[in-house]
Amino acid sequence: MRSTTGALVASIAAAAVVSLGAGAYAFGPQPDRRLTIADQAAATGDASPAGKPERPGSPSATGEDGEPGRSGSAAPATKCPVGERQREVETRLAKLGGFGKVVIDGQQSDADCKAIKKFQRRYGIYPAKGRAGPVTAQVARRLAGTDLDACDLKGSMTVCLDLTHQTMWVVRDGSTVLGPTVVRTGRRGLETPSGHFTITEKKPRPISTYYKVPLPYWQRFVRDMGFHETPSYLHEGPGSHGCVNLLRADAVKLWNLTKVGTPVHAFGRKPA
Repeated sequence: MRSTTGALVASIAAAAVVSLGAGAYAFGPQPDRRLTIADQAAATGDASPAGKPERPGSPSATGEDGEPGRSGSAAPATKCPVGERQREVETRLAKLGGFGKVVIDGQQSDADCKAIKKFQRRYGIYPAKGRAGPVTAQVARRLAGTDLDACDLKGSMTVCLDLTHQTMWVVRDGSTVLGPTVVRTGRRGLETPSGHFTITEKKPRPISTYYKVPLPYWQRFVRDMGFHETPSYLHEGPGSHGCVNLLRADAVKLWNLTKVGTPVHAFGRKPA
């Protein structure tokens, strides 16, 4: 009887060990679920600095360039970042045309993102990740507000400089052959003047005698001021020392279009 009872107890103990072991395998070695979710969120760019996942567009979420995202919207059906100027940029790009189809609804989509990226690459806006932030909105607003008819002088070719919108384009026989594009003109105290001028000098890569920096595709048109490729990021700073800074592609195109004697019409006034 004692032997039978001992065998029974041993059998029950073995079963308990197997059961506990199975339980330990099922629950003990599993990774922390919260850590797994946070890691996944971080991998997709939807995590806060604390590692907690956030819905894109929530008030505390940040965009690709570190600026606040647009709040109060549903999560977009795209991996492209959403900017707080989404609807405005969509509206401006639809008016400008040439960058792809956009839907004016304030919601990011793959098509919207593709168009915004194309626009950002064209006008040297970084990072070109499709996020509709303040710089993208400002550049789009300036271009959309430019009146190309304000500078038709009926001549063979004229370089038009809109100081108010900080844009430039070239007209020839009533047609726009370059631009409009964005520029950076003189800061306060060194303003680029308005008026009618002509290009008086062209040099491919001179060195500024005062600032000791290269001035690629230099074209003088008034005093010591001229058009040239920007030496820095075009969309920052209060302005130049009086020259008209251009993106490299625009500086090259302008250089190839003009000659000494080409008229330059600068008008308007740079905003404070």
